[in-house]
Amino acid sequence: MEQVLKLIALAMLGAVAGFLNIMAGGGSLLTLPFLIFLGLPPVMANGTNRVAILVQNVFAVARFHQFQVIPKGIILVVAGPAVFGAVLGAQIAVDIDELLFKRLLAMIMVLVIALTFFGPTHKEFKDEMVFGLRRKLILGGAFFLIGIYGGFIQGGIGFLIITALTLVGYDLVKTNALKVLVVLVFTPFALAIFVANGQVDWAMGMVLAVGNATGAWLATRVVVEKGHGFIRWFVMAAVAVFAVKLFLG
Repeated sequence: MEQVLKLIALAMLGAVAGFLNIMAGGGSLLTLPFLIFLGLPPVMANGTNRVAILVQNVFAVARFHQFQVIPKGIILVVAGPAVFGAVLGAQIAVDIDELLFKRLLAMIMVLVIALTFFGPTHKEFKDEMVFGLRRKLILGGAFFLIGIYGGFIQGGIGFLIITALTLVGYDLVKTNALKVLVVLVFTPFALAIFVANGQVDWAMGMVLAVGNATGAWLATRVVVEKGHGFIRWFVMAAVAVFAVKLFLG
């Protein structure tokens, strides 16, 4: 009975995480510690979480495609490098001080707040932007690094993608749609590495996936209906909460 209650709690937390991941980011910063609390080793928790992320983003991309808000012209520029980065990131075994890492991530989140509040919020957004070769190379390089992070940790990657895409001028509706597509593309490659090393608990992964997918399904409609202004405040609130949590350890 206790195990059943834990799995129900995991699915419910997954729904919250899925909603956060689509609206802003940081859902994995909730689910990873809970998977460890349920008894999974940290590496296996990291791998198991990828199952939920994959299913969540299948549902989210399908919904965003239905609403026709995914920018088409830049997909290969960001998704291709992210895949290569994710494969590299998932294979890296680097011993980094955990508290230092969390504080660096907290600082990145503060940058996201600044960008969402002072940056492209007040711009005129175009339906589709044109990028020259130089900007494509810069954006591709940024997403290669983002892919490395996503393959290695995953938690908080949504905030990094938001930073990159809002910086080049996408509104937060298109940014979130493109964000989940990029993560969907590279997640199977990272997940395959965890699977090959026996670092996935499929039962917990699928329970978590049900919750994540439910939250993602609801969040996609909120993103499209509420628009850039509402999402901006949601992102800043989520970033502020996670930044304080991470900085305090």
